[in-house]
Amino acid sequence: MNRPPSAFAPQTSPTGRWLIPVGSVMAGSLVTVIPFIATFPVLPPFGLMILLGWRLMRPEALRVWAPIPFGLFDDLVSGQPLGSAVMLWSMAFLAIDMLDQRLVARDFWQDWVLATGAIAFALIGGRLIATGIEAHVDTLLLFQVIVAVLLYPFVARLVAWLDRKRGRA
Repeated sequence: MNRPPSAFAPQTSPTGRWLIPVGSVMAGSLVTVIPFIATFPVLPPFGLMILLGWRLMRPEALRVWAPIPFGLFDDLVSGQPLGSAVMLWSMAFLAIDMLDQRLVARDFWQDWVLATGAIAFALIGGRLIATGIEAHVDTLLLFQVIVAVLLYPFVARLVAWLDRKRGRA
């Protein structure tokens, strides 16, 4: 028996359930395209941060293999060596999955620590892949990690807001 939908239930299409997470991660990666003038290049990896936000807050929103196409898109947009974000984002996702199996319950502080580790791993790995070891960018890399870690709560809040907009199944 088919019941009419409740007037109080959020109405979202099945397309909207996956389109919002996918679009938000891709929009986060596209932030690097915006002409931004800065004294120090410390723009955090917003695509990775939004992807981690979806993974840590709503694991069912994106598939396990989601870092592969998102990493490829980020590599194409940001100019990093092709495949670096694919590898680093996938390794970060796998590490979070392994830790998620060990943790019984998580709160926001543990999510923040997991995201911090994944962001730092991806940024340091990207630096080792993209530049030579003799390049003196370690101080800027440290500032970039700090900025990304401090902005993660705002990204998590954005993901929670987008999740409310998309409605839950």
